[in-house]
Amino acid sequence: MTQGFDTLQIHAGTEPDPATGARQVPIYQTTAYVFRDADHAAALFNLQEVGYIYSRLTNPTVGALANRIAALEGGAGAVCTSSGHAAQIMALYPLMGPGLNIVTSTRLYGGTYTQFTHVFRRFGWTAKFVDFDDPAAVAAAIDDNTRAIFCESIANPAGVPTDIPAIAKVADAAGIPLVVDNTSATPFLCKPIDMGATLVVHSTTKYLTGNGTVTGGAIVDSGKFDWSASGKFPSLSEPEPAYHGIKFHEALGPMAYTFYGIAVGLRDLGMTMNPQGAHYTLMGIETLSLRMAKHVENAQKVAEWLEADPRIESVSYAGLKSSRYHALAERLYPKGVGALFTVAVKGGYDACVKLVNGLELFSHVANLGDTRSLIIHSASTTHRQLSPEQRAAANAGDNVVRLSIGTEDAADIIADLDQALAKASA
Repeated sequence: MTQGFDTLQIHAGTEPDPATGARQVPIYQTTAYVFRDADHAAALFNLQEVGYIYSRLTNPTVGALANRIAALEGGAGAVCTSSGHAAQIMALYPLMGPGLNIVTSTRLYGGTYTQFTHVFRRFGWTAKFVDFDDPAAVAAAIDDNTRAIFCESIANPAGVPTDIPAIAKVADAAGIPLVVDNTSATPFLCKPIDMGATLVVHSTTKYLTGNGTVTGGAIVDSGKFDWSASGKFPSLSEPEPAYHGIKFHEALGPMAYTFYGIAVGLRDLGMTMNPQGAHYTLMGIETLSLRMAKHVENAQKVAEWLEADPRIESVSYAGLKSSRYHALAERLYPKGVGALFTVAVKGGYDACVKLVNGLELFSHVANLGDTRSLIIHSASTTHRQLSPEQRAAANAGDNVVRLSIGTEDAADIIADLDQALAKASA
């Protein structure tokens, strides 16, 4: 029976504990699991039987979260990780190798930009940055060594939506996977797999958990990509020397990528989510649709108020009719474009600093997606490592602040911005 989103966010991937009848998923705080006998252990290690071996690989609480996120995204399977950054590395790990590259959007979270430019080099990987408003430019950047296309569904920090179906066509034509970071949108607002994406990554730290308590990440596989078609993905199509010579795609079909992420990725990289963190995220997801609807409602009201305020130079929010992305947002993101956007403040850098310091309800933190309204001056924090030109391309200039609008009363959020802007413009 097909179930709706509100039902899946509560029930998917879980059932009452068979041992105790506990209705909420228990926190299985254990490192290891007792095998029935030697044959059972061998079958688990040979991937002939699904079960639990060691919590660096699999854990019942973490597994329940992975199953729930996969269900919400419409994927075949998912792997949870210790952070969103870990999820990005893990997502690309089976696809990449020295000398290979990805084509990625110029509009990325600052930490992702740093990861793709500096950390990648240590693996021998490279990233080509392209304006994803131009699918032809994305196609032109692909070469024989390109193994993936990467973008954010709603880009951080400017809240700019991506035309995922258009980019998916480019990926399909090139025979490479499209990886979409769906952190800002969540599957409530956007289903990248339905739009043609191969893989979806999340920082579960943000909206999925929604309360600012734990870090985490997730990778969801659509199960639809043919990893054996081109010979470009030997980790999945050829014998894996570090795992008994198994050919993951041949042996496991639609679940090949997910099992590789667990059996090789988590085993060797160890970017494991802890069970208590998974428990907090499971509880957060139960109210995801309720929270996201309120986030979007508040963000629209706040963005409209800011756009009309003479102390503000501009607002980058696709929910505004003045936005160049408004038509795209209405077409692909009918439930809204999230609650993350940037604001250019008259008075430049100094005014932004005064605004941040003058707020009382907002929290000044390097996070987003909390129930609380959050603010940060990206140019001096999350995007500090970028050049002025790179910051401008990412909508993170010196005169720009990023707002993550929470679920408080919209009137209170606006009142706080009003009094802080008065201080900033004094």
